[in-house]
Amino acid sequence: MAVSANRLELLQIADAVAREKSIDRGIVIAAMEDAIQKAARSRYGSETEVRAEINPRTGEIRLQRLLQVLEQIENPATDIDLAEARARNPAAQIGDYIAEPLPPMDFGRIAAQSAKQVIVQKVREAERDRQFDEFKDRIGDIVSGTVKRAEYGNVIVDLGRGEAIVRRDELIPRETFRPGDRIRAYVYDVRREQRGPQIFLSRTHPQFMAKLFAQEVPEIYDGIIEVKSVARDPGSRAKIAVYSRESSIDPVGACVGMRGSRVQAVVQELQGEKIDIIPWNPDAATFIVNALQPAEVAKVVLDEDAERIEVVVPDDQLSLAIGRRGQNVRLASQLTGWDIDILTEQEESERRQKEFLERTQLFVEALNVDEVVGQLLAAEGFTSVEEVAYVELNEIATIEGFDEGTAEEIQARARDYLEEIERGLDEERRALGVEDELKTIPGVTTLMLVAFGKGDIKTVEDLAGCATDDLVGWTERKLGEVVRHPGVLTEQELSRAEAEEIIMQARLAAGWIEADEVEAETEETAGEEPEA
Repeated sequence: MAVSANRLELLQIADAVAREKSIDRGIVIAAMEDAIQKAARSRYGSETEVRAEINPRTGEIRLQRLLQVLEQIENPATDIDLAEARARNPAAQIGDYIAEPLPPMDFGRIAAQSAKQVIVQKVREAERDRQFDEFKDRIGDIVSGTVKRAEYGNVIVDLGRGEAIVRRDELIPRETFRPGDRIRAYVYDVRREQRGPQIFLSRTHPQFMAKLFAQEVPEIYDGIIEVKSVARDPGSRAKIAVYSRESSIDPVGACVGMRGSRVQAVVQELQGEKIDIIPWNPDAATFIVNALQPAEVAKVVLDEDAERIEVVVPDDQLSLAIGRRGQNVRLASQLTGWDIDILTEQEESERRQKEFLERTQLFVEALNVDEVVGQLLAAEGFTSVEEVAYVELNEIATIEGFDEGTAEEIQARARDYLEEIERGLDEERRALGVEDELKTIPGVTTLMLVAFGKGDIKTVEDLAGCATDDLVGWTERKLGEVVRHPGVLTEQELSRAEAEEIIMQARLAAGWIEADEVEAETEETAGEEPEA
């Protein structure tokens, strides 16, 4: 079959648009069909149901009008009665559509302009869909492009098959780009928006540095060395924690490279950002000591429940450990996920002395003993009156200068003191309106009852309706800083597991759950492996 010039032209245009916009040829032809249908409706009436088809091989255009089969014709332009429909197609039924060929039509200027707008719109939508589908799978990758222009500090980047933006706060401080410059950045987000897909790039994202190392260090790319965490102060300093799956390969040495060639390539891309490469360690204390390099650490004290660590450094190492404007300790905290408190050896000694004096004073006042006895108890490691009251008798009796009679008297005074405090707390609990039934919940103390009253938890149902975070609080990280939100029992230093058990027992007492559900929950919690 011969193809006329205008039909051949139509297919050539479809092929050219598809190539230029990198979209499927079928989408362009479908857009043309929609445009022809719209133009035909303007000629035959907007209520007419017109269908246009373009043969993808020959370019032949077929126009048809669809007529609905009805018992009674309401509009001759859209309806056909059953008898006439069956004359054309004996199988026609009420509700079916009959296709009626329409003669070829010449497009006027307005119709052609309208058709062009439809095609442009459809092609633009297809191009946007193609861009989104292509780049949504590249989130987390590094891309290279050419700077097109800078607007209000933001940099618009031509990626070849799409445009992306590097916002001002995602650029390394003091770096500038001009149109035509090559730029590498990290794709951290791709969003569908009204004006088309928006591709957001970053040069300050911690993973940008991790991906740069993966490009420079073959062992990271191959998975032999793993980047565990990254902390950056963009343009100034960064820390990266690495771990080798093979004991024969030094992860730090591999990342540094021969004469520092590998790390220097990353430093140059990051505008001279100083990089500390830290060996990752599953032991939190060792990892944190490594993260504080180059400072030396004398001692660490961990509080695993609060994810807080106290680091003691020699007096001359304090400024090095903290860093300029707190940079070193802040990056170490971000890298490890722990809150880090830094003390000098002198500060720690002074604090220990202060705690010793406070404990001595506590024992002197609570037990009505002289200062020497209080000092002996504090020196022996007792930290509270409860420990003195309920410890094995011989642990007190064996203290130098004490005998069994003295130990019994001290324990009796300690218990009297605690009972007096308990009575005071119970009175406060009643004044706050906390019900007696809450005292029967296993694990709940009178001090907790007072805290419940202050937190407006006054019945078993109130406690049963609490979440663990309501009792022990929670933490969240905002802009690299840890923000701590206290709970009702934060001052009681309750662990999350203990808080969960108290809530489960309250739900059991309230009749919300059965005893076997509590046992199943306990077994499930016990079976969970702690995270590394």
